[in-house]
Amino acid sequence: MTGPTSKAQSTKEVAQVVEDSARVAEAHDATQQEHEMGLLEALSLYPKGVLWSIVMSTAVIMEGYDTKLMGSFYAQPAFQKAYGVEVKPGSYQITAPWQAGLGNGSTVGQLMGLLVAGYASERFGFRRTMLVSMVVIAAFIFIPFFAPNIEVLEVGQVLFGIPLGLFQTVTVVYASEITPLCLRPYLTNYAFGQIIATGLLRGVLSRTDEWAYRIPFAAQWVWPAILMPAIYLAPESPWWLVRRGRLDQARRELQRLTSARNVHFDLEKNISLMLVTTEHERAVDAATSYWACFRGVNTRRTVIAIGIYCIQTLSGNPLRAYSTYFLQQAGMPTTQAFNMAIIGYGVAIGGGFFSWVLLPLFGRRTIYLWGLCLMFIIMVLVGGLGVPQAESPKPAYAWAIGSVLIVSSFLYNCSIGPLTNTLCAEIPSTLLRSKTVVLARWSYTVSGIVAGTLTPYQLNPTAWNWAAKTGFFWAGACLISVVFSFFYVPESKGRTTAEMDLLFEKKVAPRRFAKTQVNFNEIIPTNNKEESV
Repeated sequence: MTGPTSKAQSTKEVAQVVEDSARVAEAHDATQQEHEMGLLEALSLYPKGVLWSIVMSTAVIMEGYDTKLMGSFYAQPAFQKAYGVEVKPGSYQITAPWQAGLGNGSTVGQLMGLLVAGYASERFGFRRTMLVSMVVIAAFIFIPFFAPNIEVLEVGQVLFGIPLGLFQTVTVVYASEITPLCLRPYLTNYAFGQIIATGLLRGVLSRTDEWAYRIPFAAQWVWPAILMPAIYLAPESPWWLVRRGRLDQARRELQRLTSARNVHFDLEKNISLMLVTTEHERAVDAATSYWACFRGVNTRRTVIAIGIYCIQTLSGNPLRAYSTYFLQQAGMPTTQAFNMAIIGYGVAIGGGFFSWVLLPLFGRRTIYLWGLCLMFIIMVLVGGLGVPQAESPKPAYAWAIGSVLIVSSFLYNCSIGPLTNTLCAEIPSTLLRSKTVVLARWSYTVSGIVAGTLTPYQLNPTAWNWAAKTGFFWAGACLISVVFSFFYVPESKGRTTAEMDLLFEKKVAPRRFAKTQVNFNEIIPTNNKEESV
């Protein structure tokens, strides 16, 4: 016997199913619009989204600047005299233990900052997390600027690294959430900090007083001063607002990110896509802890993201980072070694711009996998040239090795480099995106510490003295990366988060992601589908 209460409940359930079906239809339409949207149309629709993404991503410059700055200080006479020890009359050096401590100090801080970022960005939002981080980093700059000794400088490096760790996660996820599919590869890569640091250090190289190192430290205050007012005015991510249940604010922020002149854009359908995706992910697993990243279907997504980030190290980046010293050990004169390193920076920038040509023409997986295959060949060539160089050193071998390394910088920066952030922002679920990126960056940083310890031993003539034969070691690492990428890295080009969710849930093989059709009716929460039967 059915009473009035059960009838009312049944009516409510039917209404809920109808509402969910309507939302899925709207989400499907929004997905189709994203698939059909070209680059120029996306730029026309999201001009403000592009601007705010660039504003937020500019903070990453500080990380690149800090990395280059401290490494370059070890060769600066004024810095050596202030914080080093006298090795002979009038000559000072930063000791090897302190070089390692200062070099890894910021990295250790970043590890802590990355873990904080996963919680803070989802709890307080991207905008507020970035604002607080900017205030904190502006305060921490005072420590190295006034550091009276190397111990205080070390403390400053560790503390400075904490907000840098937050920047690495928040900027990538924010850029991926406020722009459409076709713009994400261009806006999740933005870093010129090392070039700025190099130019500034050259400018103060002739100084012999304390300002030779204090000016570069003080220059770091420029970024918070510029970015804090801009970030205060920036819109919050509509995806984050939907996850928090603040739909009205999500609509307002989405309006701020798009152009009102585009009559083809349907705001409500895009909000429905965010809502349906979020509800579906919560129906699968509502947990948002770090542990949830290693549970169920999310385990595979997390492992892929970690692997992609660690491949940056395995593809031979440590060898390129030591390029000047490496070329010296290969027999190239010091001046020419520095010149080749500078050329390498320029070629790397050119590779980054060339990636913009490749991205619309080929899939993410295709570019990434072929880039790794070419890097494997490059590392074999470097190691091969190191064999005769070790037996009978000749300038021609050194120049050949330097030229091959420059080619490797170009290849890396037009394939693996620009696609790392893009893939790792597209592969996780929206609920766990921030924490997955944190875990991936954390693993990459640890791999960098390990590689940073191994590489000096590989190259130093007083240690293992592998010199250019070190290329064979990184060729082996590249081969492992190729195998991993073939079996695990999926094609995410043209796929919305909802589509990626379904493909992972169905356990589709990564190499079949591009051709597998997605049925949007499957995204209706399971309990509602059962009630409709």
